[in-house]
Amino acid sequence: MRRLAFLLFISVLLSSCYQQERDCTDFQTGTFEFETYLNGALAKTTFVRNDSIEIDYFQGKSDTASIRWINDCEYVVKKLHPKNMAEEKAIHMKILTTDKNTYTFEYGLVGVKKNKQRGTAKKIE
Repeated sequence: MRRLAFLLFISVLLSSCYQQERDCTDFQTGTFEFETYLNGALAKTTFVRNDSIEIDYFQGKSDTASIRWINDCEYVVKKLHPKNMAEEKAIHMKILTTDKNTYTFEYGLVGVKKNKQRGTAKKIE
């Protein structure tokens, strides 16, 4: 029984040391694609990001937002020309993991802890 407990302890200890890769600086600038289901159909957004501006291209329209980096893996996006009250709200983005040319992120309204969404973006340039 002691041996089983010892093996269990060692396996928990070793697995807790594993951290997923998170090299966020490679994804701070560039051209990216993000796909999601919208009303049952797959929709693709392309966006170009530099250190302070992000331009989104969706269904033939473009939209520009400012970016304020909090740290290497987190930033706040705020639309420059909102069309309604909902678009005036800033969105907090957090890169959770990175892998070659993709990253997984979490996003939600600034200051709201609930209703966080997740997605994966692919760097194309």
